[in-house]
Amino acid sequence: MMKTTLKIFVINVLLLCLCHVSTAAVVKNNEQQRWTYIVHMAKSEMPASFEHHLHWYDSSLKSVSDSAEMIYTYENVIHGFSTRLTAKQAQLLESQPGILFVLPELKYELHTTRTPEFLGLDKNPALLPQSKSESDVIIGVLDTGVWPESKSFDDTGLGPIPSSWKGACESGTNFTASNCNRKLIGARYFSKGYEGTLGPIDTSKESRSPRDDDGHGTHTSTTAAGSVVLDANLFDYAKGTARGMATRARVAAYKVCWLGGCFSSDILAAMEKAIEDNVNVISMSLGGGMSDYYRDSVAIGAFSAMEKGIFVSCSAGNAGPSSYSLSNQAPWITTVGAGTIDRDFPAYVSLGNGKNFSGVSLYKGNSLPGKLLPFVYAGNASNATNGNLCMIGTLIPEKVAGKIVLCDRGVNSRVQKGSVAKDAGALGMVLANTAANGEELVADAHLLPATAVGEKNGDIIKNYLFTDPNPTVTVLFEGTKVGIQPSPVVAAFSSRGPNSITPEILKPDIIAPGVNILAGWSGNVGPTGLSIDDRRVGFNIISGTSMSCPHVSGLAALVKAEHQDWSPAAIRSALMTTAYTVYKSGQKLQDISTGKPATPFDYGSGHVDPVAALDPGLVYDLTADDYLNFACALNYSAAQISSLSGRNFTCDASKTYSVTDLNYPSFSVVLTGNGSSVPKYTRTVTNVGSTGTYKVSISSESPLVKIRVEPESLSFSAINEKKSYTVTFTTTGSLPSNSNSFARLEWTDGKHTVGSPIAFSWN
Repeated sequence: MMKTTLKIFVINVLLLCLCHVSTAAVVKNNEQQRWTYIVHMAKSEMPASFEHHLHWYDSSLKSVSDSAEMIYTYENVIHGFSTRLTAKQAQLLESQPGILFVLPELKYELHTTRTPEFLGLDKNPALLPQSKSESDVIIGVLDTGVWPESKSFDDTGLGPIPSSWKGACESGTNFTASNCNRKLIGARYFSKGYEGTLGPIDTSKESRSPRDDDGHGTHTSTTAAGSVVLDANLFDYAKGTARGMATRARVAAYKVCWLGGCFSSDILAAMEKAIEDNVNVISMSLGGGMSDYYRDSVAIGAFSAMEKGIFVSCSAGNAGPSSYSLSNQAPWITTVGAGTIDRDFPAYVSLGNGKNFSGVSLYKGNSLPGKLLPFVYAGNASNATNGNLCMIGTLIPEKVAGKIVLCDRGVNSRVQKGSVAKDAGALGMVLANTAANGEELVADAHLLPATAVGEKNGDIIKNYLFTDPNPTVTVLFEGTKVGIQPSPVVAAFSSRGPNSITPEILKPDIIAPGVNILAGWSGNVGPTGLSIDDRRVGFNIISGTSMSCPHVSGLAALVKAEHQDWSPAAIRSALMTTAYTVYKSGQKLQDISTGKPATPFDYGSGHVDPVAALDPGLVYDLTADDYLNFACALNYSAAQISSLSGRNFTCDASKTYSVTDLNYPSFSVVLTGNGSSVPKYTRTVTNVGSTGTYKVSISSESPLVKIRVEPESLSFSAINEKKSYTVTFTTTGSLPSNSNSFARLEWTDGKHTVGSPIAFSWN
């Protein structure tokens, strides 16, 4: 399969040349064009003539290219190396004995406080920053690096660096080993893959070191494990005490993302080092395509980390609310979607007709004049067909100068629209959502007085603009408001299921706070991230599943500290089965993109509840062998399994494998449209609480599926005792193809409730 893919890749490279006039010259040039490849080797097949596998790797590479060099060698995440070759050389290399796959490098993208109180961390003494075991937990963050001067990396009160730590603090541009301390215990950077593709790093634009020039990496790492910082705020917004989820956990930063993106050879190299360094948690707020697991560098690296007992959490992606939009879908990764918290930053649009409309903003600067100002629609102040979007160079200054301009959301960034309006002479901006974003409001620290409004309010405001002969407006900023309800709601941008690779595995796993999150920031960039923004802040408020992922990473560290012998699967199970799907009022969690109840394809098992996760009662555990059996159920070849796991593992031809046998804490049931399917799932739970008897209950919204659980009660007389049960789903009718329905299974002993969502899909 892979060899065919590689041949197609070669053909595509050649076909591209036919678009040019000088065909022969361009074909020759493309034949010589080098690309980065990751070479997966079958280490056990090394010929006896080689004393060391590195000699074998080098010999294999030299057999197809005298000049090619190994960029990285890998021992933990895969057996193999990365290098730069022509497409023909890559194809030739893959044909050699002992070579499993030669995969083209992929580029991944970043998925870009009050949350401790919102999550209840301030109410449970067991979670307060005083546990010694918590300070032994190390969170490795793969991102844009770190700003070590952030107050969130203050190591006051922390003891010696854990003896388990094997990492380093690397020096480079504007960064030395002295930038690390007992909080930020390690920092590395990985740029060889990036530089191999895009050329040497321009150190006048970004630091060739672990230093964070973007802000994203500092934000994610301080969200996961930032120290307590009093009086944290962004321009007086969200003022209060900032703290990460695991305030006493240690941070190790691995810089893999640069101005040009995050490259898979660098990501693999960073995961390799993180495993060697002995981190306990890996947090990655990035994602790429939707490749098969054995072709996905993040999934491959995460498998090796999981085998070593490392919990891996990844962001689900920001491609919502579309279905099938998830990244990071492998079942050994904890996939995290995003929800809101109960804090907002209201800024009202006040129209000349006396009507007011709510919006949000983080603007801080010169106030608007204390009067109504002329109001203009960007689409009527531009000669461009997309003038309504306020893209660079599209606004006519004479038509917007001295006015407030309304721009539609979409295509370019929200803050760039404000910058474009300001450059054209506008005094302010109203940013209106379109159908793509609905009622989701994300606050920004705009460069001019501006507010963002939802689609409904935006449409009413535009109707006023189009019908009033002399429209006027102003914006009123109201600061910070807390206690906003309902909360949480699923963010519109949060990527959704079903799982496009394995529909029988429900993803995302869970949601966590990801909208308007306050955390540490880089001192090299303003809060908007725009080059023209010369403001500098210690904390910033941003949104994305990039923000929700480190919340779960930090919470996993807390669970790990409390239960040091738990596997990554047990920790994830605790977080999933204790998550909530209804508000205290009993109403279902809402989806902001529809205004209707959300579903397990939006939130997975629900919204994380860290207090409950410390004492889940029962867990669904998994081992590496369970995942290998899962790969067999996917009909992976021995070579594909070896590429994924680094193991020689052959599926038993006499055994029947099923993806439904994976002991996952949630259920995704694929049914046939003719009503003939009777799927049967087996699950095993491990008692991690007190002795007692659990009884099952089922709630379902679908009368077309009969759900039977056997047995209906499970009794436990000892800690770590295991009991199994089966769930049979019998269809009594059919729904239209591609329709969905949902149910919920819960085990309870009176103290613990162990919940599992069930999603039905009709094909």
